Amino acid sequence: MRLFALLLSALALAGCGAQPVTPQAATTRPSAAQQAGFPVTVENCGRKLTFDKPPAKVVTGYQPALETLLALGLQDRIAGRTDFSESAFLPGQKERYDKIPEISPTIMLPQKEVMLTQGADFVLDNSSASFDAAGGYATVEELGTAGAPVYLLGGWCSPEKQLEFKIDQTFTDLRKLGAIFGVPDRADKLITELRGTLDDAAKRVAGRPKVRVLATDGGRGPVNAYGGAGLTNQMVALAGGENVLADVKADYTEVNAEKIAATDPQALLVTEYATLMGKQMPTAPAKAEDALSIAKNSAAAKDKRYLALPAAAQHPGYRNILAVVEIAAFLHPEAFA
Repeated sequence: MRLFALLLSALALAGCGAQPVTPQAATTRPSAAQQAGFPVTVENCGRKLTFDKPPAKVVTGYQPALETLLALGLQDRIAGRTDFSESAFLPGQKERYDKIPEISPTIMLPQKEVMLTQGADFVLDNSSASFDAAGGYATVEELGTAGAPVYLLGGWCSPEKQLEFKIDQTFTDLRKLGAIFGVPDRADKLITELRGTLDDAAKRVAGRPKVRVLATDGGRGPVNAYGGAGLTNQMVALAGGENVLADVKADYTEVNAEKIAATDPQALLVTEYATLMGKQMPTAPAKAEDALSIAKNSAAAKDKRYLALPAAAQHPGYRNILAVVEIAAFLHPEAFA
């Protein structure tokens, strides 16, 4: 699973663009009056989660989880976060990130013993990998028993479910989080703004020839790439693009160099993240150069045309909508002139 898969491998071995919708202002912790409408029950990953009151001590996992709560004005509810300080932040969010206690030195949640001492009453993440007992993490069941129900964004309940992602899941998550935290009006307002943003992009690219796109995370063979299912493929389609690996029934996978060479992309999307386990990773320009050297006869290689896309944009969260607009403007600049 993208960055999570790379990080898990590293742990095993060891032992953009569009401007965001203006986030809501943070509020104080919920009062008794604000708790009207509770208890609230929502479903997530086949589990029913019931809340008698809004969560007040939340732990967030990888970047999009934190970003989504910040967009809903819920900074005061977040008691702990993971480390993604080298990532690209949305405007205004780095300052708020810095004020939240760090409980893990990686993008993953802390190990079980540490996680269970946090006293959390809610956990928000976007990967089941952070709850894998084999990796030393507290499971969803263990956290639930400890009074910290887990919600996974994007319906990413398993690798298989990742393939089924649709952009509407972003709006579903916002609506459910609005209910969980007792801020449904705030969630509805954000949803309306984001839908308007997405609809505007759709109108701009409608009727224009689709641009052939190779979405890659680098590699000289095999190449880490995004196939014809899942979140990145969905964003490419909504942005007026056509995935040259649409026949590969996978989300994030390895593709041999021969297949990449046989494609003819007009543009590249290149996943960008600075570090992994404290180790400097290849830059987006370096990844693009590798991919273009393989697809050397492509239009993309001729024009050296690529867009660096932060890894956080390719994991479930409200940033997905902003990324669609950024990709659309890259693929169809004349439509946004």
